[in-house]
Amino acid sequence: MLQAIELPYPLDALEPYYSKETLNIHYNILYKGYVEKLNNIQEKLQKVRREADYSNIKCLEKELSFQGSGVILHELFFENMGIPVPTSPSIKLMEQINKDFSSYEKFKNQFSEAAKVVEASGWCLLVWVPRFRKLEILQCEKHQDLTLWGCIPVLVIDMWEHSYFLQYKSNRVEYINSFWNIINWNVVNKRFEQIQI
Repeated sequence: MLQAIELPYPLDALEPYYSKETLNIHYNILYKGYVEKLNNIQEKLQKVRREADYSNIKCLEKELSFQGSGVILHELFFENMGIPVPTSPSIKLMEQINKDFSSYEKFKNQFSEAAKVVEASGWCLLVWVPRFRKLEILQCEKHQDLTLWGCIPVLVIDMWEHSYFLQYKSNRVEYINSFWNIINWNVVNKRFEQIQI
């Protein structure tokens, strides 16, 4: 059985940029719900294999993709946020950002604009694409479907309405602007450094 990760900070640690109430619902109800449903699907798949009854396999595989992607992306999101103290991209990551986006400001603008127009049930990600040997920004509007195969997420922001509506209502721009204050670049840097470039 997969266990939910522990948050690396208290529920009120991201305030005022991300409220305790929103984080509590997001983490304890929604994320842990993904973990519970993923475990349930895994049990059903074990039964399917044991009984060799694959009549419902299409539905189960869809659920596996949806719940599994929800678990992974939420964990990346929670981990790449942190207490609002100044951190910054490492020299290595900043060099790659400058190479692939011309400047940090252009990267930040593109990421923010891409996040702003993601459809309601989606994500925005900074990813490393080994095949292209560069960083790219992706919109993931159905988290189980849209991807570049083999890409490695480096930084993610959850753009589903449950991630911000309680605090920011429909003001996505304010939510995105606040997100830049709670990015834990130390975690993002570590993810990037682990990539074999």
